[in-house]
Amino acid sequence: MKHTNRRSLRTGLLNGPYLLWSAIFIVVPLFMIAYYAFTDSSGAFTWENIRMLTLYKETFAISLWYSLLATVITFIISFPFAYFMSRRSASAQRMMTLLIMLPMWMNLLIRTYSWMNILERNGIINNILGLIGLEPLKMIGTGGAVVLGMVYNYIPYMIIPIYTILVKMDPALLEAAEDLGASFLVKLRRIILPLSLPGILSGIIMVFVPSISTFYISQKLGGGKIMLIGDVIDRQIQTAYNYNLGASLSLVLMVFILLSMALLNRAGKDDNEDEGVMLI
Repeated sequence: MKHTNRRSLRTGLLNGPYLLWSAIFIVVPLFMIAYYAFTDSSGAFTWENIRMLTLYKETFAISLWYSLLATVITFIISFPFAYFMSRRSASAQRMMTLLIMLPMWMNLLIRTYSWMNILERNGIINNILGLIGLEPLKMIGTGGAVVLGMVYNYIPYMIIPIYTILVKMDPALLEAAEDLGASFLVKLRRIILPLSLPGILSGIIMVFVPSISTFYISQKLGGGKIMLIGDVIDRQIQTAYNYNLGASLSLVLMVFILLSMALLNRAGKDDNEDEGVMLI
């Protein structure tokens, strides 16, 4: 009994710093967001901030569309690359991982400014078009530029989780499928995709969440013409000093993200159960 109590005490002491960290940097900020969302400037309780969210329905819809589009494009690019990468030699995998992570060592602001220099009217692409006699293209200030910025900045978050799962896949499974006459598409549908589903779901979450809440990418590559929900929150807090409306927008965005993550996790569990039944 004493040994059990001693172990529980030791476990509690070890978990103490993590619980304190969570309380200070997670629970307290969430409480402050909820407090500001349901109060006015005088601190009195109100539903007005929640009612005002209806004014931003289109902004929420645009943010959702852009983030979904960026996530889908990122997945389409990342999955074949991660599969190819997982089939290479160990030295080649290390080099490819380094090349993927190398841009992430630079600040997001620098990476975004670099794309501004590439896409702007006097940028690299339009200069090349001018050399061959073509008219310059308008790229900055378009939705395509914003989605491109999302894909470029967040694609490592999709590649790495998928690669981490695929590299652990037993090659004997694919060899056995080939011996049974399975084509590559059959192997992809019945073996590769189901086994890589945890990495895919992790990648989707890690790309979708920052994409739907981003504001700097849309500010710079959108040229101030593309307004996402992150931009509205930033302006309400930084410019209008309306912390209450900014907090209510943040609260709704956070709830939406949590619901999306719950649905993805539920879908992953259902797929794993179906796969287990099929294998049995």
